[in-house]
Amino acid sequence: MMKKLYTLLLVLFAGSLTAQIDRTQMPKPGPAPEINLEDPQRFELKNGLKVLVVENHKLPRVSVQLRIDNPPIAEGDKSGVSSLTGSLLGKGSKSISKDDFNEEIDFLGARLNFGAQSAFASSLSKYFPRILELMADAAINPNFTQEEFDKEKDKLITGLKTQEKDVKAIAGRVQRALAYGTDHPYGEFTTETTVNNVKLADVIQFYDNYFVPANAYLVIIGDVNLEETKELVETHFTPWTKAVPPSFQFSKPSDVQYTQISFVDVPNAVQSEISVQNLVNLKMKDEDYLSGLMANEILGGGGEGRLFLNLREDKGYTYGSYSGLGDDKYAPSRFRAVASVRNAVTDSSVVELLKEIDKIRETPVTAEELKNTKAKYVGRFVMALEDPETIARYALNIETEDLPKDFYKTYLEKLNAISVTDVQNAAQKYFSSDNARVVVTGKGSEVLENLQKVAVNGKTVPVKYFDKYAAPTEKPNYEAAEMPAGFGIKDVMNNYIKAVGGKAKLEGVNSYVLIAEAEMQGMKLNLEQKKTSKNQSMTDVKVMGNSMSKQVLNNETGYVVMQGQRKEMDEAELKKTREESAPFPELGYLNGGVALDGMEDVNGKKAYKVKVSEEKTLYYDVETGLKVQEVTKAEMMGQQMTTTTTYSDYREVQGIMFPYSIAQTVGPQSFEFIVSEIKINEGVTDADFE
Repeated sequence: MMKKLYTLLLVLFAGSLTAQIDRTQMPKPGPAPEINLEDPQRFELKNGLKVLVVENHKLPRVSVQLRIDNPPIAEGDKSGVSSLTGSLLGKGSKSISKDDFNEEIDFLGARLNFGAQSAFASSLSKYFPRILELMADAAINPNFTQEEFDKEKDKLITGLKTQEKDVKAIAGRVQRALAYGTDHPYGEFTTETTVNNVKLADVIQFYDNYFVPANAYLVIIGDVNLEETKELVETHFTPWTKAVPPSFQFSKPSDVQYTQISFVDVPNAVQSEISVQNLVNLKMKDEDYLSGLMANEILGGGGEGRLFLNLREDKGYTYGSYSGLGDDKYAPSRFRAVASVRNAVTDSSVVELLKEIDKIRETPVTAEELKNTKAKYVGRFVMALEDPETIARYALNIETEDLPKDFYKTYLEKLNAISVTDVQNAAQKYFSSDNARVVVTGKGSEVLENLQKVAVNGKTVPVKYFDKYAAPTEKPNYEAAEMPAGFGIKDVMNNYIKAVGGKAKLEGVNSYVLIAEAEMQGMKLNLEQKKTSKNQSMTDVKVMGNSMSKQVLNNETGYVVMQGQRKEMDEAELKKTREESAPFPELGYLNGGVALDGMEDVNGKKAYKVKVSEEKTLYYDVETGLKVQEVTKAEMMGQQMTTTTTYSDYREVQGIMFPYSIAQTVGPQSFEFIVSEIKINEGVTDADFE
């Protein structure tokens, strides 16, 4: 009876409280949640190494982060030496071979990796003493060998070669170089030439100069005991020789005097890379640091940002548009508003990016925008506290950025205090529309005419021209070169046929097999292609042994398999696939159906432009006659998708020339298939096309 009475009283009391709530008024926000970040325990070795330890016994794990906080380093004509140093560190030590080193780390289920001025390790706490010993040994006693140096140098050069035609890589290089100048550490870039200038002795010298304890911090977080940790650190890191890195001066970069477009012509670009950028002097310790972050987040911090909502959701110009605001205690950093857009809307996208920058500077953001952005930051901050690496970064920031000890404990309080006025003031201070450099990297023959007409606030924005390495250059000349008198489409096809082996050789090919491999985002792509002279073709692309996409034509029938789902081809798809199924379609093009559409530059050389259809264009090198590029267009998910395939590295197989490099750019993705095998008139049966 007493239990029932108690329950009834609770219900009545709750009801009376409900009756007193005025639901027409929005509840007032409560105080910012208190952040309990444990202060690290600190000690310093005599050689200058500063050690921060945070004990956290929730899980039996430990993370160790070594960071050397040196000022920017100019590498000059040996740019790439730091990258090579980082790749050689962590390959064992003078006391343990690379294989034994890696095998032991794997056996312990740990992680250990190095950079040119950093290292990171994580393991179960019971293996922490050994992992710390391995880290110290590899860091202090690196085993730099000529054999490993040559391997890493070859890998670096191979990576650079794959970026030669990569529009994003070119755009990033030029954007940095134009912002800072090529003699500044942030503006210099690595090339095959600078890498070839680097010798093993240069790596050793770089290590001796800059991998030193004077500016080094070791952050240890996890299931550890301070006294035991201190003893381990002193044992393993005291031998690290005390040294101070050399200091030098570098140039002070500055913005352009007025807003201008810096254009870089990349003829193989299927979309334009745009960056509206200016330099900023922002440090984490500045009072308006968080206000700047808020302004940037509202402008272009994600899918809810104004840039994204305008250029993607409203206009459909791009997959996404974003902005970033950097901070740096050593040198100016950059503000950037970026987008990768279709060629046809390059000029319009530049106008919209500048318009959004002007808008956030001139008009206060709404209270709703600021509230939602604060909520996002609060959520991110609270979630990030679960990650030991985040805690390590916070501890390092307080040490290296001259922040108050309570910077992160009062982070949410400072965040919630930011006003609409604070955001506008930060936008006006850090986002420039008066002296912004608009870097556009794209296909000039398709975008430059309209780009030259871009006007902001009634004034035409001037265009200046740069090459792929940020050197000033002349305006590209796109006037069509004169065709030789009487030269036509049959001449282009005959030149190609002669260049690859001759008509008799090509007509003798009844079938061929092509095997190739590419790498995309760390994954291996395997390509197998088979074609016959009987309207049969099969193309299969596999990822990790599993078929990602497969297309099969067997004369009158065909199908496509995507992610395990099979779809039969309709008549239109069959017709298009038959046209491309012949081992050498150019033999058929001799009979007509294609048109010569002038000449264009392809990778710096003149090429005949051959229009196969509204969706497909081929390019044949004027000098060699070889096919060098193919551009196809297709409608996908309501947007036009352009695929550019570049053919190079032709090699002879049984008297016929085949391209051994087949590079593709599809939307924002680029990858290069390297051919490993080609078989002619063998290895193909009718069963391959069932």
